[in-house]
Amino acid sequence: MSNILMIIAPERFRDEELFVTKSELEKAGHTITISSIRKDVCLGSRGGFAEATLALSEVQPKSYDAVVVVGGGGAKLYFENQQVAEIVKEMNQGQKIIAAICLAPVILANAGILNGRKATVAGTEAKTIENKGAIYTGPGVEVDGNIVTANGPKSSFVFGQKINELLNQI
Repeated sequence: MSNILMIIAPERFRDEELFVTKSELEKAGHTITISSIRKDVCLGSRGGFAEATLALSEVQPKSYDAVVVVGGGGAKLYFENQQVAEIVKEMNQGQKIIAAICLAPVILANAGILNGRKATVAGTEAKTIENKGAIYTGPGVEVDGNIVTANGPKSSFVFGQKINELLNQI
């Protein structure tokens, strides 16, 4: 099956967006690696935690078939982060699957990969991604080519399913 990189904030990532999505991907047989600013235990906004076994500086994008950027308030840390931007840009150039949920699509927009693409995001950031050239489609989950975006925790299950559907095509 596929190797998937999940990027989370060191604190205040949204629990459901990590755990529900990760569960859907693992049920399909995919291998998940969690990355953050540093290797450490990362704290979710709802009391959960996950261990980042890979620092962003150690990520080799060619090793992964997909990257999933998890949202939550902590994702704002990555809005202008060059390491995350380079990872998603390199993976997008390789036509790998790029996925982001909640606030995280702003990261994709800031990296320049949503220009002219349909996407969704937490409603508070709709204008942000539109100003970067994305075509905001409203709540739910949006798939445009190799990019999957979702607007928040309630979309986590379908978000995971849509990523799996794309992975099944490669």
